[in-house]
Amino acid sequence: MAKFNLKRGNQQDVVTAEGAPGFTREPRTELFLLGVSNMVGEDTFYEGVADRDARFRELVAAVAVADPDWFARFVRWLRTGAMLRSASVVAALEGARAQVAAGIPGSRAVVDSALQRADEPGEAIAYWLGRHGRAMPKPVKRGIADAAVRLYHERSLLKYDADGSAVRFGDVIDLTHPTARDERQGDLFRHALDRRHKRDNPLPQSLTVLAARAELMALPVERRAEVTDPAVLGAAGMTWEALAGWRQTAMDAAAWEAVIPNMGYLALLRNLRNFDRAGVSDAVAEAVAARLADPDEVARSRVLPMRYLSAYNAAPSLRWAYPLEKALRQALANVPALDARTLILIDTSGSMNSAFSRDGTLRCWDAATVFGLALDARAREATVVSFSNASAVFPAVAGESVLAAVRRFKEGGFFYGRGTETGKAVREHYDRHDRVVILTDEQAHWQGAHDVTAAVPARVPVYTWNLAGYRVGHAPTAGNRHTFGGLSDAAFAMIPLIEAGSRGHWPF
Repeated sequence: MAKFNLKRGNQQDVVTAEGAPGFTREPRTELFLLGVSNMVGEDTFYEGVADRDARFRELVAAVAVADPDWFARFVRWLRTGAMLRSASVVAALEGARAQVAAGIPGSRAVVDSALQRADEPGEAIAYWLGRHGRAMPKPVKRGIADAAVRLYHERSLLKYDADGSAVRFGDVIDLTHPTARDERQGDLFRHALDRRHKRDNPLPQSLTVLAARAELMALPVERRAEVTDPAVLGAAGMTWEALAGWRQTAMDAAAWEAVIPNMGYLALLRNLRNFDRAGVSDAVAEAVAARLADPDEVARSRVLPMRYLSAYNAAPSLRWAYPLEKALRQALANVPALDARTLILIDTSGSMNSAFSRDGTLRCWDAATVFGLALDARAREATVVSFSNASAVFPAVAGESVLAAVRRFKEGGFFYGRGTETGKAVREHYDRHDRVVILTDEQAHWQGAHDVTAAVPARVPVYTWNLAGYRVGHAPTAGNRHTFGGLSDAAFAMIPLIEAGSRGHWPF
């Protein structure tokens, strides 16, 4: 028996949410598309949260059993490549459950690979308890324990072991019994258990960061604003969030300037507006700007390009515009430099106004525009089109930065917000281009045609990036028609790989 019914990938027996002829996909492709666009527990424009999450779990269970090697690579990439936390944790746990039931080994390593931040072992247990109860298979326990050994240290305990968490560090240790890697971590594990069970045991001497934090906490509130030495705050593992609560006053310029040297890259990016509101000095702002634009910092941060657009939109001061543009260029370094002529179609229909980021600050059409214009900047000759019911070519401006182009796109009225007439846009704007890139949720309206890409010759590749992960697509995935999910540098790098004749259709 074949692993998958491959006919399903080209089957035209359904319609999109707007009534156009649709195409279902083989399970791995459907899982990939849903996984990279899935904010677990969130509604989308056409699909409710319960239906979407159930479809995700069902696909995970089927693929984990049918193709365990592919599934293991997919989960690791989903967390470390696509940088999606909730989707990767749910995928790892539900896949492990299905594999244990089918007698398939290897799920311990899959669970471990999905947990990359110190709060995630607790998140994984909370999800399992809430969905499947206390009977936890040994591979799931051991995978979570492996992650705890890798991720638990003094600073992570201070940051993530909060009283408000349903599953604390001590609970993870109680339930999974991790083996400490050394004596100091053993002391940490025992202290985490003491914290959880409110035991009044003395703090082990090896835990110097916790001791420094305890010393700061003992200071009277009225004296805390006097502590402005970054070295003192850093030795106590004081994050900016912790500092704000500890001082019990608003974060003024002195407070920000004390903690900025110890802040991570993403924390800096998220707080540019706060720095300006507090009035941090130009010298400090210059140091922040230098970090934001530093190529090594950008590479280590793994920040997705949409974050720079969000920061650019939020920051009131122009002093951040140039470093953010430089950072975005660094983040887009892996976007391919496309030769020949490229048609780039950006879906700005009403459904693309759905949330792309969990906090709602970026919409799907924001993300599509960032990448569409980034591809334009990297292409030798490109035509960029915004489409909904109507469509229009977005005029290029020589030497314009990507972020400035995004703002001009928005201010110029290129977000239409109506229907999704994809086939019409393809027919109107395809003019012997060498490739077509469509950034969309694929929910095309009825076009009176069997396929929205029918106007493009079969020899010309068409790449669809599906930003929403719906089950039904607007075109078959076969031959020179390729459909991917999400937006990442790894995904875009597949364009030249495919055109060079590579058979590796997955970014992992």
